[in-house]
Amino acid sequence: MDLTDNVVIVTGSSSGIGEAVARRLAAAGARIVVNSASSVEAGERLAGELGDACYVQGDISDPATAQALVAAAQDRWGRLDGLVNNAAVTAEVPLADIDGVTADHWNRVLGVNVVGTFLVSQAALPLLRAAEDGWILNVTSIAGIRQTGSSLPYAVSKAAVDHLTTILAKHAGGGVRVNAVAPGLVATPWTKTWDQQKAGVAATAPLKRVATPDDIADACMGLIGTRYATGQTLLVDGGLGLVV
Repeated sequence: MDLTDNVVIVTGSSSGIGEAVARRLAAAGARIVVNSASSVEAGERLAGELGDACYVQGDISDPATAQALVAAAQDRWGRLDGLVNNAAVTAEVPLADIDGVTADHWNRVLGVNVVGTFLVSQAALPLLRAAEDGWILNVTSIAGIRQTGSSLPYAVSKAAVDHLTTILAKHAGGGVRVNAVAPGLVATPWTKTWDQQKAGVAATAPLKRVATPDDIADACMGLIGTRYATGQTLLVDGGLGLVV
């Protein structure tokens, strides 16, 4: 895929899936707006390693962050071709612990994962509509499709983003493609202590391992390059959904 001179925002891109996708896009020639809510040093380091890139710190649940991300692309390169909505948070409450979930958990998780994803998409759409082939890719989760996940608010938020994907695909206008990739369990800094869950996936999934960030980046790049698909969620779970 040749993305020379294309400009792409990747939220939550200082580590894990977001970093892998940002690196892959940059290798294809894209200019990247790197983002993180708090990992400033890592974000600035990645932007420096990608060459023609910049870093914007900010929590996407803050409307000002959405505007700052789009302004960074506009001010530096005068265009925006793609958006990867990867930033997300969870609640530190096990999925089955319904009594442990509070209003604060819901507000925080939905605020970032759903409202934040929408706000950045909304801010980006005018430039994406003006692009020759504008697109949005949302990183969701198997938790939005099946009854699994790191917490109840997280799982519900990812289901909401899957539905947001279809609605934006239908109504974004300007020929903007909107799709999603839904990973299964991925070995990232977020899941570094999840040894039991990783062992369970490796023992159960047909492909006998958990995903790597590069596995998800493969799927993202494939869907980004599929120019006649929109409103789709691609499940990338090693076949786990076939048996669980």
